[in-house]
Amino acid sequence: AAIQALLITGGGGLAMLGGFVLLGQAAGTWSMSELLAAPPSGTVVTVGLVLVALGALTKSAQAPFHSWLPGAMSAPTPISAYLHSATMVKAGVYLVARFSPAFATVGWWRWLVVGAGAVTMVIGGYRSLRQHDLKLLLAYGTVSQLGLLMVLFGVGTPDAALAGCLVVLAHGLYKAALFMTVGVIDHETGTRDLRVLGGLGRRWPVVLAAAGVAAASMAGIPPLNGFLSKELMLEEAAHTHWLTPWAMGLLATLGAMFSVAYSFRFLAHGFLGPVRDDYPHAPHDPGP
Repeated sequence: AAIQALLITGGGGLAMLGGFVLLGQAAGTWSMSELLAAPPSGTVVTVGLVLVALGALTKSAQAPFHSWLPGAMSAPTPISAYLHSATMVKAGVYLVARFSPAFATVGWWRWLVVGAGAVTMVIGGYRSLRQHDLKLLLAYGTVSQLGLLMVLFGVGTPDAALAGCLVVLAHGLYKAALFMTVGVIDHETGTRDLRVLGGLGRRWPVVLAAAGVAAASMAGIPPLNGFLSKELMLEEAAHTHWLTPWAMGLLATLGAMFSVAYSFRFLAHGFLGPVRDDYPHAPHDPGP
């Protein structure tokens, strides 16, 4: 998994470096603020932007480069919570957020970023509903959310960028909390397999409450932070024209539906249902 992540993200980083060189040469400056304030144009710039976009897509696990992120779930749970859900995977998203206001209408930038984000959002949401490992369920949910962020930031409008910033904040908070919850489950029961879990909520009411709040935020239930970000995302998508007047609204609605589905699946299979006594380890009430 480490070698796969290194090859994919490292290869994307080399492409990004090449794109930066082309953009810097064309603009006559290596300052990002100066480059974005007076963006250059031309064939060299278009090629440079495609290379930069490829680097951003690999860093943030966008299709077809998304396979490294679920593989990275073999890392310890705190690493998954911090790097693979909240921080490191936002690097490409951050780059797109900085570049899109200046380059959204230049060359293939918007088509490449928004198109890859839309495909990633659907693939990640669908695959999350087919996983039996709790960490993989959340990992593919992260892939789907990263695709949604690429769509929002790739459009290049101020309102969509504001919605994207709120989604970044909300996603980092609830997804990190959910990964740590999976760590509790794995440590106490000896498994993350949804097929042998269930009924933990009756044993661990405090853990259920914490997981329930985080999952409700991921699903967009009011009055939580996830609800605010999702509402703004849906509103901006409904008023953003790309391909057709309704394409962005349809994509945003589909992404919102997937998030509700895998949030419910996480809670229902892990915490609800009758108490079981066939876990690999006899679960004890976890300490603070």
